[in-house]
Amino acid sequence: MFKTLTNIWRVEDLRNRILFTLLVLIVYRIGSFVPVPGVNTEVFTATNNQGQELFGLLNTFSGGALSRFSIFALGIMPYITASIIVQLLSMDVIPKFAEWAKQGEHGKKKLAQITRYGTVILGLIQAFGTSIGFNRLYNTEMIPGATIWSYVLIALVLTAGTSFLMWLGEQITEKGIGNGISIIIFAGIVAAIPQHIRDMVQSDFLAPGQTFMNVVKLVVVVIVVILIVIGVIFIQQGIRKIPVQYAKRVVGNKMYGGQNTHIPLKINSAGVIPVIFAVSLLQFPIIIASFWSTHGWAQWITKNLWYDQPLGMVLYVIMIIGFTFFYTFVQMNPTQMADNMKKNGGYIPGVRPGKPTATYLTRVMTRLTMTGSLFLALISVLPVFLGAISGLPKSVQIGGTSLLIVIGVALDTMKTIESQLIKRHYKGFINK
Repeated sequence: MFKTLTNIWRVEDLRNRILFTLLVLIVYRIGSFVPVPGVNTEVFTATNNQGQELFGLLNTFSGGALSRFSIFALGIMPYITASIIVQLLSMDVIPKFAEWAKQGEHGKKKLAQITRYGTVILGLIQAFGTSIGFNRLYNTEMIPGATIWSYVLIALVLTAGTSFLMWLGEQITEKGIGNGISIIIFAGIVAAIPQHIRDMVQSDFLAPGQTFMNVVKLVVVVIVVILIVIGVIFIQQGIRKIPVQYAKRVVGNKMYGGQNTHIPLKINSAGVIPVIFAVSLLQFPIIIASFWSTHGWAQWITKNLWYDQPLGMVLYVIMIIGFTFFYTFVQMNPTQMADNMKKNGGYIPGVRPGKPTATYLTRVMTRLTMTGSLFLALISVLPVFLGAISGLPKSVQIGGTSLLIVIGVALDTMKTIESQLIKRHYKGFINK
């Protein structure tokens, strides 16, 4: 590993990309402490514990910016929501979007632009709702002498902060290492880890005067975390190789003879994206309901849709499974894969080209994706059961989902560095 780290710094381009990513993350962390003008952050912080359980996950994703009501308080969630909407609309809901989705890189740029516009619109809506809702929720002078123009100013600042984060993420993707949006979420979660540890130490999880039991609990927590890490890595690295044989292959003006290769199908091709999507959608009605907390319907939503409740947990699991299938089949279309193989004279041994190949690939991908989605759902809800048994605080239960995202992003980033090193004939973390 030390030799690999040395190799990384030897490659100038890779070194510059890593340094650029670190610089962007420093800017992100500084911005998470810059307060929004016109907001009494001291009053907000003092009363923020009322909604700690409700907004804990969003606060974790924003790196604590929400609890400080900084310019990055909304985090990157409006962008994620906009991405979900655009991808859903690209599934033949809007013909123009579906057409762009099939146009390769050119079409992706157009959809990315639509996603940016959607992020700004959703950011404005969420910023208005957040500023007005918090002011009503806490019934305090969080915004002294609040007027409509005060809310407009705060909404513009919060939306600008989200837009700036979106731009930073795109810059990391283009000039840095890994997926920029995922890296920003990763940084926010990692920044919240010390607070999770502090909450665990200060909670009833560690009872005073019971040293032996406290040690046993800590050992169990550490073992569970290690098992989760091992399980996530095992599933994320798992691949089913589908053999493909080419009778002939035309590349440019040259024709090559028959050759054998394979299609690598991952057990979890969607990564941690389904978890992020599911969390985003599950939190939305809870946040909206919290702004009308005195109404019966709002209290019912807040009580039952949180994912440590039976109904909320069922919806959470269903959304994770659904988004895993959706994202996997959007990224890898079996029919398109079968058509490409047929055009290039390729076939899977024992399977006829064309529709039978697409059916075979669909069946294999369905089984693999089901395994991956069930594993993601299990890891996401496991901390809730452990918390109910051991008395872990809410923030640490939330940390289970956070841990899943952190491991997934770390693996993806490591693979990116690995590919960069292999291109330059250096050994990476995995290659020996």
